[in-house]
Amino acid sequence: MTTLYIRDVDDAVAETFKQRAAVAGMSLSAYVALELANIAARPTNAEIVQRLKTRDRSAGPSTVEIVEAVRDSRR
Repeated sequence: MTTLYIRDVDDAVAETFKQRAAVAGMSLSAYVALELANIAARPTNAEIVQRLKTRDRSAGPSTVEIVEAVRDSRR
């Protein structure tokens, strides 16, 4: 495992994490490591856009069908 040192963390942010760690019954270090793992597991917006660009949409509705469905739902 890698050790990270984070400098210049705002006092309010640090206090929030300390409180959340205490509520979760975890050390601050363990809590922040878990939060970082959760963040790293989520795709970035750029990754989502790239994934969407590579999808085959030929079987989906056409633009006209989508517009008609939206108009129908507003009536």
